[in-house]
Amino acid sequence: MAKPTLAWKLFAATALLLVSSLASAQSVPVSVTVSGDTATVTVGSGSVPLADLTLSFDDASGLSASSLGISAQLVGLTDAALLARLPNLSLTQLDPAFPLLITIEPPTLGGLSFHRSVRVEVHTHALSYAPGSSLRLFKAPLGGAFRDITDEVAPGSVRARGTTGGFSQFLVLPDLRGTDAVVAQKIAWLRARIDLLPASEQAAFDLLLDEAETAVAAEDYADAIAALDDFRSRATTRAGLYLGDQWRAARDLDNHAGELIAGAATLKFSVAYLRDFGP
Repeated sequence: MAKPTLAWKLFAATALLLVSSLASAQSVPVSVTVSGDTATVTVGSGSVPLADLTLSFDDASGLSASSLGISAQLVGLTDAALLARLPNLSLTQLDPAFPLLITIEPPTLGGLSFHRSVRVEVHTHALSYAPGSSLRLFKAPLGGAFRDITDEVAPGSVRARGTTGGFSQFLVLPDLRGTDAVVAQKIAWLRARIDLLPASEQAAFDLLLDEAETAVAAEDYADAIAALDDFRSRATTRAGLYLGDQWRAARDLDNHAGELIAGAATLKFSVAYLRDFGP
């Protein structure tokens, strides 16, 4: 146990010195293996990798190392362009122990497609887990704003997990924003997604989200979580029949069901965090 810990400390210190001295990103090697609907990615080299990434697809087609288009970079702590994409520069900052940006940008002609959603797990020994951890998994489109998609943070040393209906860039960051504000932002994001649905589908989802929001305001977290479970169940049931539920590399389809499922999952996480740890 002592040897890997020492090796990791030496690796992390070297990486941190490199990142802190440069504003530009430095590429990190990745190794991808695929088995069924699961892709496992080792980020970094040597006996103690920087991170492990696991992608668990509901129903994938054309899944391979090349079709995923995965790359990783150690980013500069003062990279102004990247920092501008974070939700709050003073409350969501790059962690100097783990300034890793993972990009998943499947090539257009690579043949990858999936239905509904993908579970993303970033596992690293560079960060320490504690109950009530502020670490979160953030996602952004290329060049776009990052948002919290966390639906679980677990030990070992840290496993940050989230669900997504698409790709492309991921960061694990400490998030010091108030949980009540995060909940409000996630509700607003889901409302915007509902507005993109066929008109015949909007009212039922709006009603369930209204129920969740009202329950949160009343601090009735059990009812809020129950409403979000119903929301997610409805999105799953309607997927493929009344809601588009496919993402593919051509970027020509709207994965409405996957995005609703993912949005409800991360909102449920934040509601539970608000219940357990306060605003």
